[in-house]
Amino acid sequence: LASRMGSEFIPRLDEGDLSVQALRIPGTSLTQSLEMQFQLERAVMDLPEVKTYFSRVGTAEVATDPMPPNISDGYVMLKNHKDWPNPDKTKAELAKEIEKKLESIPGNAFEISQPIQLRFNELISGVRSDLGIKVYGDDLDQLLTTGNAIAKVLNAVPGAEGVKVEQVAGLPVLSVEPNRAALYRYGLNITDVQDTLAAAAGGEEAGQLFEGDQRFALVVRLPEQLRSDLATLERLPLPLPQGGYVPLGEVARLTLAPGPNQISRENGKRRLVVSANVRGRDLGGFVAEVQDKIAQQVKLPSGYWLAYGGTFEQLQSATERLSLLVPVTLVMIFALLMMTFGSAKDAALVFSGVPLALTGGVIALWLRGIPLSITAGVGFITLSGVAVLTGVVMVAAIRDRLASGTDIETAIRQGAMLRLRPILMVALVAALGFLPMALNTSTGAEVQRPLATVVIGGIISSTLLTLLVLPGLYRMAWRPEREAAPAITPTESHA
Repeated sequence: LASRMGSEFIPRLDEGDLSVQALRIPGTSLTQSLEMQFQLERAVMDLPEVKTYFSRVGTAEVATDPMPPNISDGYVMLKNHKDWPNPDKTKAELAKEIEKKLESIPGNAFEISQPIQLRFNELISGVRSDLGIKVYGDDLDQLLTTGNAIAKVLNAVPGAEGVKVEQVAGLPVLSVEPNRAALYRYGLNITDVQDTLAAAAGGEEAGQLFEGDQRFALVVRLPEQLRSDLATLERLPLPLPQGGYVPLGEVARLTLAPGPNQISRENGKRRLVVSANVRGRDLGGFVAEVQDKIAQQVKLPSGYWLAYGGTFEQLQSATERLSLLVPVTLVMIFALLMMTFGSAKDAALVFSGVPLALTGGVIALWLRGIPLSITAGVGFITLSGVAVLTGVVMVAAIRDRLASGTDIETAIRQGAMLRLRPILMVALVAALGFLPMALNTSTGAEVQRPLATVVIGGIISSTLLTLLVLPGLYRMAWRPEREAAPAITPTESHA
């Protein structure tokens, strides 16, 4: 059952607000990006559920989070849910509505998330999405081809949203191809062409301006609308050694070619990230399906490999730590039981409540439709300690009666009857203490709910074991030995 429940790192928090990250064509100026962002804000603010919207474009003066001007982060503050025109509308439905509304705005690619979730994902894994598939290799074009193939696979997997490939290409670059024969004919060289273009596009210092003890360079260059016009650049006059001028287009061919926007490296290798968010299903099951489909449909060239990052990377790391921590915890619990009873048989009888308690926790999660997560794992560790407590109370009572000379049948019956109320009290106190966490619906309840559900479900099953099964197990374990040697009793211990 547990293998079919799926898994996730931590439950997704409902923060009450949304974030909209907009990606535009590389090379988009700050002015253009601001105009497009204002258009986006007006479209979102038309929705009656939105209270306010504010954005951040590019890199701030304090560059703690550098971004190019073509990327912006928008924060959508929502009204209280009871003030929505349709209170039955869910936040996921509103996100879908915003996404559909923004699709009509050209020149933008969007990713809708939540403010804290977006930053949390970026902080712990360097990827803002739930899943980041990192493609490593040498050739940038091959990385982009492979990344697009992976994105196509992701879009076909149910639950994938906001699939995007890292922008590594598309930045327009001015390409200059000199006509060497024409240059030789006019007595020019390539440096003359480069100097003229550098002065026109990049600017050339023409003097200095002094203001007190401050000095400012005066740079002369063409206006932006002319710098981006190839026809204007081709008409630039190029001075000849013998006097006169020749148009730049006579001795060189100018073109705008797409160049690399950025080249990311990790551990010395070029890297491209394909990212996606997961909606409506668990992260572990989603990634398992993605891995299977990529293995079938995407052929990686020699020397290229994949790594799965994002929140999934943290899920893997936490699962590995829990796989070590849980066995250590169980061993320590058994060791403490051995120290308490001085008998491996009694310790094993009490410890038998742990597997059934864990089973009850899994069933409780399944009944509530909650996948396994790190918080559920913490709940299982907590449950392991609580589950043996009722068993200790029961076995200690039976051992006390055996030590006083009572036969095993009577000792088991009296011990079970005498400890019925204390066992129920222990179980009810623990279960009722976690009940508010299990039923809570306020902000942050998503993280508490799996832990509380595991503990409550496990306590119910372990209590039933203690009251109904443990006395029978104790009789089966000790009766043959006591019938063979009636004078021998288990090591006396009081708990």
